[in-house]
Formats: sequence, C-alpha cells, structure tokens
Amino acid sequence: MNDHPQDQQAIFITGAASGIGRETAKLFARHGWRVGAADLDEIGLASLAGELGPERCQTGRLDVRDAAAYKARLDTFAAWTGNRLDVLFNCAGIMTMSPFEETPLAVHVRTVEVNILGVLTGIHTAFPLLKATPGAHIVSMCSASALYGVPDLATYSASKFFIRGLTEGLSIEFEKHGITVTDLMPLYVDTPMVRTQTYHAGSLKTFGAKLTPQQIAELVWKAAHGKKVHWKPTLLLKTLDYLGGALPFVSRPTMKMVDRRR
Repeated sequence: MNDHPQDQQAIFITGAASGIGRETAKLFARHGWRVGAADLDEIGLASLAGELGPERCQTGRLDVRDAAAYKARLDTFAAWTGNRLDVLFNCAGIMTMSPFEETPLAVHVRTVEVNILGVLTGIHTAFPLLKATPGAHIVSMCSASALYGVPDLATYSASKFFIRGLTEGLSIEFEKHGITVTDLMPLYVDTPMVRTQTYHAGSLKTFGAKLTPQQIAELVWKAAHGKKVHWKPTLLLKTLDYLGGALPFVSRPTMKMVDRRR
C-alpha cells in the first residue's frame, strides 16, 4: 500500500452497505481506490469492511439527512485520504411502491428527505474536497422514473426529477471548478430495495428488475471517468427517452400502457 494516501484516488459512497453501493465499493477497491463507505446499516458496513480490508475501505454509520453527521463523516474520510475526493457517489435512496393516498404522509416526507435533501447535503458538504481534487466527479443515482412521472411511485419519481434537474444545473455551474456532475438513469435494478416491495407498480411488472447491481457499478465506473450528463444503460430506455423528447404527446399514453392501466 502506498504510504501517501493523497496519491491514491478516493471515492465516497452513501448507501454502501448493500446493492448498488456495495458493488460499487467492491469494484473501485479492486481498481486500487480508497473507498469511504457510509450507510445506516452497520452490520452491512462491517461485512463490507471485512471483505475489502481497512487499508482499502473506511466505513461509518451515516444518516444522509443529518448535515452535522455528514460533515463529521467526510472530515474523517478526508483525514484518511489526504484531503482527496475524486468521486462522490450519491447512492443512498429509498422507495415505496404504493398508491399515493394509501402511503402514509410520513413515508412520502422521508422519501423526499433521503432522496433529495440527502443528495443536497452531500454535494454541499463535499464541495470543498471536490474542488480541491483535480478532475473530481459527482455521480448521483437518478432513475428512468425521471423521464415521466410513474404511477404508484409518484413521490419517488418526483424526487428523481429533482436529481435530474440538479445534475443538469450543476453540470454547467461546476464546470468552472473542474468538477464533472453526472447521474445514472436505469430502469429497475435487482436490489434489496426493489425485491422487498410488497406492492408492485405496473411498470415493475412490465419491465421487471433485469439490471444487476454489478452492471450499475460498472456504469458508475464509466461515469466517474466520463463527461456525459446522463447515463442510460439500456437501448430500451434510450429509445423511450428519444420518443418522449421528439414526440412529447406520446409520453402520457406510453406511461399508461407501461403501467398497464386501461
């Protein structure tokens, strides 16, 4: 291991204990990066740390909604990496599939807090480290649901529209700081978050969860070395996005068909 941590690239990942975040941590560690892994799931983090080793991976419990805790976690990470942060991966997120009115208001609010405020807090807190690291990237988990609002997933979908807008705005604003801002817009991924849903939206029944966390981790790797604003991993999604832009009047009927509503 190099005795100079500032010479080693570093990534900080939220939601790193399982699914996409965990696979991303493993992938970047294999490429020799230092990985900061944060999550509420301390058991999952301990398992990840044991797998990757303390020289490659630093873990810590984090509620992304807690700005003070986020700063403390990043301060500890920065001390370990020699104040280097090449990639901030905003992966933490929650989702509840259910008709809007049957979902408790507290669940809607928590979705907004984690998926929106958590990303805002992360970017704002990490900005000094990112600015000080040449060629730094911000990569955020967005979703195909940011193309058109998804029934039975409306609040989650709206939160991803926010991520899309934030990414597009900051991708221009942060150019002067040398920071590339990008997001990932996949269809459903076979993660614990999707598998544990007790109610299945029509769009999940139509598309299924065919993408794997490993495939999305590979997409994070590409995004961390690329310049595209939005990364869409499937031809189907690229086609739907193109049709929605070229023929916007087809978007609502298409969504109704995808959702299997008559």
